Amino acid sequence: MDMSGLLITTARGEEFPGKFEAEEILASIGVEARVEETGIKGLLVVEIEKPIEAVRQVSQLVQEKPELFLHTKRYIPLERVVKTDIEDIKNAVEVLLPKIGEKETFRITVEKRHTTLHSRDVIESIAKIVDRKVDLKNPDWIVLIEIFGGRTGVSVIRPNEIVSAVKS
Repeated sequence: MDMSGLLITTARGEEFPGKFEAEEILASIGVEARVEETGIKGLLVVEIEKPIEAVRQVSQLVQEKPELFLHTKRYIPLERVVKTDIEDIKNAVEVLLPKIGEKETFRITVEKRHTTLHSRDVIESIAKIVDRKVDLKNPDWIVLIEIFGGRTGVSVIRPNEIVSAVKS
């Protein structure tokens, strides 16, 4: 199941139009991909090779053409997608850890949907393997764990590498 991609959020009930909107937005940045429903309301997923680069380009599009984003709300990079299992999640984090420099700080963020795993258990198991200083308010990096049912997306990203298209 090891893949990379994007998790895309929509308003509940807008998954269907959101799917087409996301495909059009991705096509406009040169990424041809099929967006799929996850079976969880308000949540879509797409498998792509360079999720962080795609999010940067989508972020630019949000600035230039916000009117394109009627149904999709957030574009979240998933550097690795694994089975929802603490060991698999830990292994995925370990692969991505070298991105965090020795003097840099991090925070672990867990977003979970349709799972019996507890956030605290996930955070504790990951914190044990990250030998860096924690900064909950202003971290250099976020170790992002996105659990959606039987699949979990894992990323080590900068705080600005999640795109929100929600109008403020």
